[in-house]
Amino acid sequence: MPTGETNLNTLLKNITPALNEDDYVYCTTSSLPNINADDIIAFFKEQEAITLILKKETADKLNLEYSYVAAWITLTIHSSLEATGLTAAFATSLAKENISCNVVAAYYHDHIFVAKKDAERAMATLKKLSE
Repeated sequence: MPTGETNLNTLLKNITPALNEDDYVYCTTSSLPNINADDIIAFFKEQEAITLILKKETADKLNLEYSYVAAWITLTIHSSLEATGLTAAFATSLAKENISCNVVAAYYHDHIFVAKKDAERAMATLKKLSE
C-alpha cells in the first residue's frame, strides 16, 4: 500500500485543495445506534462522548445539536501520516488570515474544516501555498 508523500516542498507545491459541497457540523453523542455509518464523515471516541462530523442536513434529521457550521476542504495530495510540517504550514497560513481550522488527517489526505463563512478565503489562502 502506498504510504504517501513526505517531502514538505513537494506537498506544498501540490497541495491542491478541493472544496466539498454541503455544510458540515460537529455533534456529540453517547452512542451510535440510530446513526447510519454511511452518514458519518468522521468520528472520534473521547472520554466525555463520541464526536461526530456529519452533513448538517443529517444532524438536523437526527435532531443532534451543533454550534459550528463548517465547510470541508480536502487536500488532494496523498500525504504520508509521517510527513512533517504540512499541518503547521497550512494552519499558520490560515491563522494569518484569521481563519480557524479543524484538521482530520486520514490515510490518504488531510481534511480541513473551516467556518462556512471563511470557505472561499480559506481556499484562496491554501492555493497560495503552492505558488
